[in-house]
Amino acid sequence: QVQLVESGGGLVQAGGSLRLSCAASGRTFSSLHMAWFRQVSGKERDFVAAISRLGENTLYSESVKGRFTIARDNAKSTVSLEMNGLLPEDTAVYYCAADLAPLLSRRSQGMNYWGAGTLVTVSS
Repeated sequence: QVQLVESGGGLVQAGGSLRLSCAASGRTFSSLHMAWFRQVSGKERDFVAAISRLGENTLYSESVKGRFTIARDNAKSTVSLEMNGLLPEDTAVYYCAADLAPLLSRRSQGMNYWGAGTLVTVSS
C-alpha cells in the first residue's frame, strides 16, 4: 500500500505561483510513476502532469505546458508541481497519484494510489 500526502495548496492571485508537494510512503518510490491531476467540483478529474520513475520522462496537459513543472526527488520520496503564471481556470483540487504500470500514463483510471488532494484557488 502506498500513502500519498499533498501539501502546498492555497489562495493566490492570477499571475502568481505556487508549489505543490506530495510525500509518498509504503513502497520504493522509484518503482512508481507519479502524476498530478486536478478536479473542479462536478467535473471529471483531469490530467495535469506525470513523471517517470527516474524522472527522465515527463508529460503535461496542453493547458499547463510551459507554466507548470513536475519534478521528483527519489531520495526524499517526493514529487512536486511548480505552478507559475496561474490563471483563475487553474482553480481546482489537485491530487497526487502513483502508478505501478510499466508505461507513463495520463489516464486517471490507470492510477493505483491517490492522495486526498489539496485545494488551489486562483483569484482574478
